[in-house]
Amino acid sequence: MQEQKTGNEQLMKQEPAVFGWKKWLNYRSIVKQIPFFLFLTLLAVIYIYNGHYADKMIRAINITGKEVKELQYEYKTVKSEVMFRSQESELAKAVAPLGLKELVVSPIILADSLQ
Repeated sequence: MQEQKTGNEQLMKQEPAVFGWKKWLNYRSIVKQIPFFLFLTLLAVIYIYNGHYADKMIRAINITGKEVKELQYEYKTVKSEVMFRSQESELAKAVAPLGLKELVVSPIILADSLQ
């Protein structure tokens, strides 16, 4: 008889563990867990979207950085060209075909005769 009691005691000790697994795997508990699984799914989708959005933004930032560098180079080139063409000797060469010449005498100051 003692063997049966010890056997029964062992079965009673094992039963809560078995019922614990059955408790998690029955239909009602699974249905109760659906909102949680949907929440986890939503979090996974948001996480994946965030990764794709970050990659897209990094690509856009890199493209914009390249455009800024190109515009800086163009600005420096145009600025140096304007500085070169605004020199007195270059201006004289540019207006020579129009018949304009540099003044050799100082300009005359006109004064108001009414004062």
